Amino acid sequence: MRAKRPLERILVARGAGGHRLQEIIDLARGTGTPVRFEDRGALDRLAGVKSHQGVVALGSEKKYAELEDVASASELLVVLDGVEDPHNLGAIVRTAHAAGAGAVIIAERRAAGLTETVAKAAAGALEYLPVVRAVNINQTLRSLKDDGYFIYGLDENGEERFDTVEWPERTVIVMGAEGKGLHGLVKKNCDALVRIPMAGKIASLNVSVAAGIVLFAWRSRRDRKA
Repeated sequence: MRAKRPLERILVARGAGGHRLQEIIDLARGTGTPVRFEDRGALDRLAGVKSHQGVVALGSEKKYAELEDVASASELLVVLDGVEDPHNLGAIVRTAHAAGAGAVIIAERRAAGLTETVAKAAAGALEYLPVVRAVNINQTLRSLKDDGYFIYGLDENGEERFDTVEWPERTVIVMGAEGKGLHGLVKKNCDALVRIPMAGKIASLNVSVAAGIVLFAWRSRRDRKA
């Protein structure tokens, strides 16, 4: 933390204490690094040994960007509402960069962060595409509306097909978690819900596959307008 190494989060064993441990917790809070208190068994598994000192830090592959730095100059932002699978997150980052998005915005809690697995699945895209970690997704969406963005949520019950949307100049596309979709309040904060029509008996696609379909629909319509 003193060297400004980006950390995903710090886990502290419940019941552990002492001056040095409190110093770490205070430093983490001062730098905005999330601190979680977990059972010691969870730390044993992460550390790979039981002889740790009651605290484990998970390193981040890349420092997160700030929302205000990406919102001012992007035509398209991708917001992920609780995507937990790191392989899906990495694949979406890769696809978003290929489609021309300005950034990907992820939730701070109950969602995958920028781990080594994500970096590998992104295949180099993390070096080019900013990722913002939002404390509150709904507040972030409201802020983006104030900045002039139109918010589209991808939902199986959306009223409009993704391939008929006339994407505005400043667009946000929101995608939900695997198997759960968008949270109710997130849906309410969207200006419109769009769907991918399905021919088979399965109601939805893997989120990273759905991202590829919708993001390149946006790219295709944008290129035709240009």
